[in-house]
Amino acid sequence: MDIQSLKKEIESEGEKIKTASELASFKAGYTGKKGSVTLLFEGLKEIKDRDEKKEKGMQINALKNLVEEISALKEKELISLKRAEELKDIDVTLPPHEAAQGSLHPINLVMDSINSVFMRMGFTIEEGPDIELAEYNFTALNFPDDHPAMDMHDTFHMENGYVLRTHTSPIQIRAMLKRQPPLKIIAPGRVYRRDAVDASHSPVFHQVEGFMVATDVKFSDLKGILNVFTEEIFGAGLKTRFRPSFFPFTEPSAEVDVQCVNCRGKGCKTCKSTGWLEIMGCGMIHVNVFKAVNYDPEKYTGFAFGMGVERVAMLKYGISDMRHFFENDIRFLKQF
Repeated sequence: MDIQSLKKEIESEGEKIKTASELASFKAGYTGKKGSVTLLFEGLKEIKDRDEKKEKGMQINALKNLVEEISALKEKELISLKRAEELKDIDVTLPPHEAAQGSLHPINLVMDSINSVFMRMGFTIEEGPDIELAEYNFTALNFPDDHPAMDMHDTFHMENGYVLRTHTSPIQIRAMLKRQPPLKIIAPGRVYRRDAVDASHSPVFHQVEGFMVATDVKFSDLKGILNVFTEEIFGAGLKTRFRPSFFPFTEPSAEVDVQCVNCRGKGCKTCKSTGWLEIMGCGMIHVNVFKAVNYDPEKYTGFAFGMGVERVAMLKYGISDMRHFFENDIRFLKQF
């Protein structure tokens, strides 16, 4: 068949295409491995005259382009027909479904609430790197070299003296190395520990560290600020108590408890019948921490505190399992 006759045939066959299978057969019949146009290309090898070969090649190439153009056009037509068929039973005059509105994650909600409370009391927000120098994460915070928290089973150690920070307290060191008192800072962020996942533990969670340094900071200042914080977060009327404790970077140190938000101190399953829930640790900044950042401990005093955001969120919203925060179950998240 000559080229002109083949061109007319291609145009004629193209008009007959009504289905996707017919379109596939059309393309295979002309430009497939054994298609009519493909065989013409192979026949060019037998033409010896260079000009004739060039002319014939251009004509065959035009046939190939014609097949591709018809195929593309028919493909669009078939898609449009399919779409029209799918939409024919849809009443386009009906109102649309109401768009679902997103919301902040409960951890972000609580983090923002915590930050807001302290910012209203004059604290500023400071941030630091997640990959931290072990010197800032431990040594400058008065951790002894044999402290259990520095072991491989508690800390993600990296090369060249770096770790994934186990708390946001290194931001305290970075801030004090950069600036002189007075300082009044909170440091929210993500932290990492080698914990197995269960209802109350995760290898990744969130903390808010806070500290204040000036010439006459007292433990009573710390108690007053934290009492305001607990009332703002958990509601007025709940009492707090401070129990003696130990942290390497504070002396004296204390654990802070708040009256159970569920039973308000009467005793229930949530508080294990004690009437109290632990929410954070705190204390006066240790002299050795001031020495590590070249602050004069005879001139300055300060306090620090730190809390787990997931812990506060669980108490605030009555959530019993920490894993809910990370499973992305829309039924859980949409409640907030």
